[in-house]
Amino acid sequence: MRRVTKFAAAGIASAALALTATACGSSSKDSASDSDKGGKLKVGVAYDVGGRGDHSFNDSAAAGLDKAKTDFGIDVKELTAKTSDTEADREQRLEDLADAGYNPVIGVGFAYGDSIKAAAAKYPKTTFAIVDSVVDAKNVDSIVFTEEQSSYLAGVAAALKTKDNKVGFIGGVDIPLINKFEAGFRQGVTETNPKVTVTTQYLTSGSDLSGFSDPAKGKAAAQGMLDKGVDVVYAAAGSSGNGAIEAVAGKTGAWAIGVDSDQYAQTGLVKYQKSILTSALKNVDVAVYDAVKSVKDGAPLTGTQSYDLAKDGVGLATSGGFIDDIKSQLDAAKQKIVSGDIKVNTTVK
Repeated sequence: MRRVTKFAAAGIASAALALTATACGSSSKDSASDSDKGGKLKVGVAYDVGGRGDHSFNDSAAAGLDKAKTDFGIDVKELTAKTSDTEADREQRLEDLADAGYNPVIGVGFAYGDSIKAAAAKYPKTTFAIVDSVVDAKNVDSIVFTEEQSSYLAGVAAALKTKDNKVGFIGGVDIPLINKFEAGFRQGVTETNPKVTVTTQYLTSGSDLSGFSDPAKGKAAAQGMLDKGVDVVYAAAGSSGNGAIEAVAGKTGAWAIGVDSDQYAQTGLVKYQKSILTSALKNVDVAVYDAVKSVKDGAPLTGTQSYDLAKDGVGLATSGGFIDDIKSQLDAAKQKIVSGDIKVNTTVK
């Protein structure tokens, strides 16, 4: 994961931004970026709930944006979703950015799927990017990941590190995307040690996305598992996972597995470092950087870009050295996934 480590080394701001979109200038639906006119590239980013500072999914995207800003000297506008957002709210956020000349406009999170499709049709000269969803449009870069593969490796690590043969999975919202994390994790655990049991809890379901931004709820879920003897907890729950890590840190001998970003390296979680076994990386930073660079280079990425284990699009963080002793088993599992010898589930069996 050389690229991820390099990006993380630049540092990630821990304060969430609170910016408000305002339309400025052209009201044309065909707004072009300033780079088309020889000016500085303007990049608009619409984060998912939790925003910059969630120490997880959004911060991974922010890391790629920060690197692009350093490398290319771009202007950036960052906006953040609210749990109360309607589809109209999300669409308006994207259209405000496009109308103000930001290009590309990046929607971080599957919730922006429909709104990206609508905005892309209204602004055909703007390049849009969507993380965790596929939008069929000529001016959209659809960015997807094989989360189940890194989660499988997390499951291998959990099965090898548990002392009581009890591990847990916490999902932010019970939806197909997060089910992929659970499916891969369960498979990795079971195929490594069938004696290990997996306890699962989702914080919310359906359209209630608050499960991604409620650390207190994540902490309570993890504490409930710890009280029942679980000693390794993997949370795929956005900033709610921060609460799970806090709970795990309070129990001697227990391990937390982070998600999306290298959570061991997050400044906001530094006091829990000794309890963070590893993190299942989802290199949104690489994808966001690639999307911005493509527009900067005058050859915008469109269609579907899949970031998998073979391309180092997903993987496991090694910060802290806590999985160094099981490196051979993890490397063997990775190679079997890459070669196709292991087919990782995307739904819970």
